[in-house]
Amino acid sequence: MSGAVQTGYAPPTGPDAPAPNRRRWLLAATVAWALLLAALAWTSVHDDPPTVREQRTLSEAGALVDRVVGELVAAAGANVLELAPPQVERGCRVTPLAEGATLTRSVSVAATEGDERQLLEGIADRLPAGWRAGVRTTPDGLRLRADAGEFVAVTGRAAGERRFQLTVDTGCRLVGAGYPPTGGDAGEASTTTPGAEVAALADAQRALNGSVEAAPELVTAPCPGGGLARTARSAGEPGPAVPATALAPLATGGPMLETVEAYAYRTGRTVVLADAAADDPHLAATTGCP
Repeated sequence: MSGAVQTGYAPPTGPDAPAPNRRRWLLAATVAWALLLAALAWTSVHDDPPTVREQRTLSEAGALVDRVVGELVAAAGANVLELAPPQVERGCRVTPLAEGATLTRSVSVAATEGDERQLLEGIADRLPAGWRAGVRTTPDGLRLRADAGEFVAVTGRAAGERRFQLTVDTGCRLVGAGYPPTGGDAGEASTTTPGAEVAALADAQRALNGSVEAAPELVTAPCPGGGLARTARSAGEPGPAVPATALAPLATGGPMLETVEAYAYRTGRTVVLADAAADDPHLAATTGCP
């Protein structure tokens, strides 16, 4: 085949170069689009609510967790045994490069024999409707589950004979200022003015040990209608005396709970619990939400 160019045929020369005005328009449009994306990103970071758990730190979630505990205390009413001390566990991974922590708080409640499901369903019904709380039977027993929002979960499960533990869990998050947050309302649980629960705890200590120990640990949560739910807590074995025998005279009625591991009674609005569980023996007195 001959490589000669046929007469009258012009070889292709490629596309025309873009006009200078078109190039300037494309550049301006690209710059404007980049500025718009940057503005939207800045607005989202500063104004939009978190869309994943990792965007809200432990210090930011702490106040919500405290309020959720108050809602649980109010929903459980006269069945509340105690508020457990908050637990912060570090070492989880938010990302491969960022370490986080998990905050959990819990409320212990007592059921009358045979009414365990009724207790949990009653609590679920009294929680905010938006939490979508419910109770179901699992291979491990009854479970209460609820979503308190902002990636804070609520669960309830058996924690011994006729006892259930309602737990509030943040999941793994960046720590931020910590819990309680530095410079905020930190220490509310330890500096709150003592109430009837401290006096009831002291009476129980005298009945069991013959003396009152050092100032107890105070654990609180804000009640939905105002005020605080409070637990005064003393760690260690309740004492040498048999709780049911030593504490019964202090009760304003029959025992609220009497099992191999625990004895609880009411005195006025306060519930006193002597817990002999091997993993956490302690004495506690709790005044719930009004």
